[in-house]
Order: sequence, then structure tokens, then C-alpha cells
Amino acid sequence: MGKKPLFRKVNTLAHGVFHHHGSDYKRSGKKIDSTDVKRQGMKRNVQRGLDYTPLFKFLLSKVGSNWNDVFSEASARLDRTEPIFWMVALHEFQKRDYVLIGESSYFSGLFVAEDGVLQIVNPNIGPSTLEPHCRCCTHTFNGVKFTKTYKNQVE
Repeated sequence: MGKKPLFRKVNTLAHGVFHHHGSDYKRSGKKIDSTDVKRQGMKRNVQRGLDYTPLFKFLLSKVGSNWNDVFSEASARLDRTEPIFWMVALHEFQKRDYVLIGESSYFSGLFVAEDGVLQIVNPNIGPSTLEPHCRCCTHTFNGVKFTKTYKNQVE
């Protein structure tokens, strides 16, 4: 038996899960009337309800490892490779200190160094350095809750 996939299905019936309603039914760049929907097929390859948190934690655990090995294992355990590059930069201009996944989940930005080793872009950023952008959500950095509290920016 192979290793577990690096993604999981989300309970799409839960409150607050965004379903991308309405945008799948297009033809020639024009929105199709709801009465025409029955005559049209759904757009292919629409990914709904997938959570890639296991992938992000896997990538963080592989910092300092050979990128080719990491990519090979990750891509074998995914439905597609695109989510890897939400977090990992292959080129200098793509580097980001951190990435926002969803509304309030932040992860360290990663990059592939010249020697082919996976590295963190800015190891000085953490849950104690970032501030939440709203009061209602629980903000996390690499799965750890922010320690700073929300400060209302309007004064």
C-alpha cells in the first residue's frame, strides 16, 4: 500500500465553504441563463472541496532536502502538481516571505536554492511577527495560531 495522499476532501456542506457557484456555466465568454444550464455540460477539471494542508506541512518538513526528491514524492501523492507552486518558488522573482492560503492560513514561502535544496525564504517570520487582518477569524502561520491580536486599523 502506498503513502497517504497529500490532500484531503473537505466537508463541503460545512458553513463557510466557498463553492464557486455560478462561474462554471460559460460559453464564448458569456454567462449562460439558468434555463440554458440543462443544455450545457459542466466545465471539466473544476476542483472543489480539496484541502492541501497535508502538502504544505509535508513541504515544510522537507526544508533542507533535495528538491528533486521532494518534488518527486509530492507529485506522486497529489491529484495535480499546481498546489506545490503556491508555496515553492523556482525563480528569484517568485519568492515571497509567506503565502496566504484561504482566508486566514499563512505558510512560509519556500524556494529552491541554486544547489537544489529546498529553503525557507524568510525564516525570521513567524506567528509572533504577523498581525491578523480581522477579528473574526483564527489566523495561523504554518499551523500555529498568531500570538498578536487584531488591532483596528481605522482610527
